[in-house]
This record gives sequence, structure tokens and C-alpha cells, in this order.
Amino acid sequence: METRENAAGDEQRVRADVVTVCRLMHERRLIAATDGNVSVRLGPDRVLVTPSGVHKGLLTSADLIVTDMQGRTLAGRGTPTSEMPLHLAVYEARADVGAVVHAHPPTATAFSIAGVPLDACVLPEVVVTLGAIPTTEYATPSTPEGAAVIRRHIPKCDALILARHGTVTVGRDVLKAYYKLEKVEHAAQVVLAARQLGRVQTLSPEEVARLEGLREQFGLSGRVYPCRTDET
Repeated sequence: METRENAAGDEQRVRADVVTVCRLMHERRLIAATDGNVSVRLGPDRVLVTPSGVHKGLLTSADLIVTDMQGRTLAGRGTPTSEMPLHLAVYEARADVGAVVHAHPPTATAFSIAGVPLDACVLPEVVVTLGAIPTTEYATPSTPEGAAVIRRHIPKCDALILARHGTVTVGRDVLKAYYKLEKVEHAAQVVLAARQLGRVQTLSPEEVARLEGLREQFGLSGRVYPCRTDET
């Protein structure tokens, strides 16, 4: 049986992981200044979330805020991120998700601004773990429109690009959600380089089927969005 002390210790570990993820996002230039936000589901009725207006490279565990599932503050100073509706929309749509990371990786975001999708079957490791990386329609940040877009798309994938507004990645814990963010931006950089060098060659449907079979072999969980095999 879980004791109150164990629960408190678990929350402290989660807070430390959130701080680590925020610093990694800043150090790897996946966000700038106060951009980006991170949340973790603490239980059926509580969420740990980053505050609004705090530089993620300078964030401490004491800065984090606990809210209920309606976004009302239960503990902590300051104001929860203005993107709280986006995070809550994910948790509402996906009972399997334990953490959400919203960042502004420059290359992936640039693809959405240029109107170029990242949904082709190109990199084996992306096909196995994520499938395609869909791009959503544009929605004004920090509005109910953004949450509505999430509700439409997040049931089908673990990583997506918000048009002109960065990425959302999800996972069972905050580190897994962050790893997917790195994978999205790395894929965008590779595809950009390939487009500059020439034509992007996709994997064959047969190879995609083999790669998809590896998911079951490796016991990978999460949602995989089908990727395109036509060349771009």
C-alpha cells in the first residue's frame, strides 16, 4: 500500500524530471526564453505543470504548479501555463498519457510555416516509433481553438506539429515525451538536408510493413500515425 511519504517522494522525482526536461529543451534550442510548457499527470485528478512567464532554463522544482483537471491551482505560486487547455485536452483524450511536452523546435516549426509535411516514410527509427509526424491546422495559441485541434489529432498519434506553433509530444512519463520531441526535430533536420541535396526517397511499402512489425517484437507502446510511401 502506498504511503503518504512514498507519494511525496514520487512527486519530488517527477518534479526533478520536469526541471531536467525544461533545461534540456533550452540547452538544445528547442525553445527560447519563456516559450514551451510541460505537464505530468500526478493521478486521476491532479496535474503538475510549468508556470507561465518563467524561463525554462532557470526553472526550479519549486516553481512548478499543481492543478486539478479543470486547470484550477491547488498548490504553488504563480499562474499555470497559458496552454493549460491544450494539456488538459490531451489527458481528456488519452487515458494512457502520463506527460505532455509542448516546444517550439525551429526546423519542425519551419516545415509547417513552409507548408511542407513531415508525414513521409523516410527514417526507419521514426517509422518504428512514431510513424508519420502529422501537421495540424492553424489555431491561435492559448485559446480554446488550440485545445479543439488537439482533441481532433492526439487520439491518433504521440507526436504532432501545430501549424506555426511548434510541437506536442506525449508519453507515459515526461522523459519519454521529451525523447519524442528530440526525435521529431532530428527527423526534420535530416529531411531538410535531404531536400537540399535532392529528392527525398521514401521507404518501400514492404519495408514499412517490416518496420511496423518490429513494434510488436520490441514491445513498443503508443499511437503510430500512418506514413506516406510516395516520394516527395
